Amino acid sequence: MSVNIENRIKYIEDKFKDWGDIVKRKFYIGENREQAVYITYIDDMVDRNLIEEEIIKNLIINIRLTPPEGGGSNKYSSYINGGVTTADIKNVTDIDDAILEVMCGNTLMLLDGWDEILVISTKGFPKRGVDKPENEIAVQGPQEAFAESIRINTVLIRRRIRDTRLKCVQSKAGNVSRTDIALMYMEGIADNKLVEDIKNKLASIKTDMVYDSGYLEQLLEGSRLSPFPQIQLTERPDKTAAELMEGRIAIVVDTSPFVILLPAVLASFYQASEDYYQRWEIMTFIRIIRYLAGFVAFSLPGLYIAVALYHPSMIPTELALRLAGARQMVPISTVVEIIVMELIFEALREAGTRIPASIGSTLGIVGGIIIGQAAVDAGLVSPIAVIIIALTGICSFAIPNIALVSAYRLIKYFIIFASAMAGLLGYVAGLLLVLVHIAALDSFGVPYVAPFSGTNRNKKAILKDTVFRFPLKNKKGRHFYSEMESENNEQ
Repeated sequence: MSVNIENRIKYIEDKFKDWGDIVKRKFYIGENREQAVYITYIDDMVDRNLIEEEIIKNLIINIRLTPPEGGGSNKYSSYINGGVTTADIKNVTDIDDAILEVMCGNTLMLLDGWDEILVISTKGFPKRGVDKPENEIAVQGPQEAFAESIRINTVLIRRRIRDTRLKCVQSKAGNVSRTDIALMYMEGIADNKLVEDIKNKLASIKTDMVYDSGYLEQLLEGSRLSPFPQIQLTERPDKTAAELMEGRIAIVVDTSPFVILLPAVLASFYQASEDYYQRWEIMTFIRIIRYLAGFVAFSLPGLYIAVALYHPSMIPTELALRLAGARQMVPISTVVEIIVMELIFEALREAGTRIPASIGSTLGIVGGIIIGQAAVDAGLVSPIAVIIIALTGICSFAIPNIALVSAYRLIKYFIIFASAMAGLLGYVAGLLLVLVHIAALDSFGVPYVAPFSGTNRNKKAILKDTVFRFPLKNKKGRHFYSEMESENNEQ
């Protein structure tokens, strides 16, 4: 494009036609006001004080008092050095790239006769401060959560890892949204092949909009038909920093308070950052409880149906008589009873998520106690069904990752239907199918059931931080994430 400033101004203003929030100004600088300057930015996306005090004021006043010497490119360099006192500036030659920078919150500046375009970093987005985590709550440990600003999030991570090996590769996602994303990893610890695979995967994504980490999560995962999450999201900077030191890769998405962790295995969804802030004995016990609760969360209703319908002889006689007496007045079958109660509980869970937090606990009390007791007194459901559904719900809340809980919520109905069709045979067959499905999954080449299977290097040390949490002094060596490259090379 011609270096004539009028041509460039016309092109820019055509691009920003009908933009009510665009700010533009053309003014003159120099000893005799002979040099035309044009700046443009988006209102409320920039630091206006920086633009007015450090750029416009300096250009108009300072350069007039100390006019630049020389001509040609030296003159323009003198204008910039004498008038733009902020450090974060860059020159671009493509005007469309400069316009994209304006939409990112920067300021574009043109000098008449100069073929380069100056982009000044003046971002000043309205942003939320650092709050407490809402989903990954920890009784002991840091109480910081990610915000919606990519720069705040990367700073929260760098604050915990003060090492030059922590790399941050920035790019954009979305053909229209052009959302900023940052890929962070520890050089020398993370698997280089894994880093390159993720970079290539990000570059191959073809979509118009990326609003949140959830968009990238769905676009990056390998088996999109599986209910099990193959990518982990976290809102805790301390957890992200710890996982980076284990050899995992973090993807920070602008406008999202959740960071993506890659790769992900089943064991990682049972771990919480609080596990490392308390004594190893109690946290090992709690981890065992989580694994047992996870199994109960999707298998207990199916087991009850299989035993009650097909194998009542397995139940002690006195208990069987009590169950039969409780169900005597119930007008629906056991299978329908369990499914209906599960759906009601799902509706209560969804309603509790959407309503204001101030009345959420009230809804839980009304829905879980009053409605359940009223249904039992009316003879619509049996007391044992209410107990089964309540235990299932309580166990699902013991799992620290909501994505895995959602997977178990779907798998639960599969186990229910398998048990209703063939009793214990269907129940066991359903569990085996789920196990085979999990064993067949992988996350960017890492087996989903690792380290229990799929990796051979340093397995003894790795298993000390899965179901059991051994003392920190016994945790030696890197995690298997950082050893996958060596393992692949050996194979």
